[in-house]
Amino acid sequence: MYGVVFSSKDPAGSGIARYIVDYYGLEPSRDCIKAIKCYVGENFYLAGFEEDVIYFDFLDERMPSNVTQYIVLSRHSSRQRIKSYTVHHTGNFGEAHYGGKSGSLAVASPITTHKLLLLLKEKCEIYNRCGEYEVSYEATHHGPTEVNKPLCFIEIGSSIDEWKDPINHRVIAETVIDYLSNDKHECLVVAGIGGGHYPRKHTRYAFEKNYCYGHIMAKYALIYLSKDTLDKMINRSIPKPQTIVVEKKGTKKEHRILIEQYVTDNNLEIIYV
Repeated sequence: MYGVVFSSKDPAGSGIARYIVDYYGLEPSRDCIKAIKCYVGENFYLAGFEEDVIYFDFLDERMPSNVTQYIVLSRHSSRQRIKSYTVHHTGNFGEAHYGGKSGSLAVASPITTHKLLLLLKEKCEIYNRCGEYEVSYEATHHGPTEVNKPLCFIEIGSSIDEWKDPINHRVIAETVIDYLSNDKHECLVVAGIGGGHYPRKHTRYAFEKNYCYGHIMAKYALIYLSKDTLDKMINRSIPKPQTIVVEKKGTKKEHRILIEQYVTDNNLEIIYV
């Protein structure tokens, strides 16, 4: 079972959730603890909580025990006001300023996020939004981190106008609905290093090379790069990546030496892009 979750205070997540409820004709359920809203479908629960999504570290305790993976419906904020549909995993390579714990990564679900990314692109094209909206991975950032089952975010960016737009709700909701109807997918599971917060080169390789990314460490987070960090990026992912994709222009020589030694020691592969 999937746990599809959102914050009742978030206009984006709430709007997406309403579309899903109406699409399936879902009936309320009492199976979710301390939920504002809870529904059950054939292979998923849909639950809304009062807290903001970055503080959803409680999901393992509040969602039914047969849930094996979480998909978080959310808004996305951008200072540049970039209109976007994004997917990403959560975690804090350094200090925890926005939920979760410092130096902690949630469990990534690279196959799930890759299929969601591909479906987002399809829906973006169907609804003629691709000239206006960017479809992209985001680098790993913010909470929650203390969840023991795979978790990913799917988001609408980046201002109140986009969050309230019913077409955007439909784009994300239909992406999730299509995923829930068929979650089978094959891709090359990788971790990513380098690039910006919107790691456009990694996103391009996801589309062109069928690379499905677990955690992505942006260039701005490389001050926290270490063997321990690489261990977390590999081990806090289901399935575990056997390949690390490194954006060469976005890394320094000392970063590449550390990564190369790590992949040698752990019998992994490195790909420079």
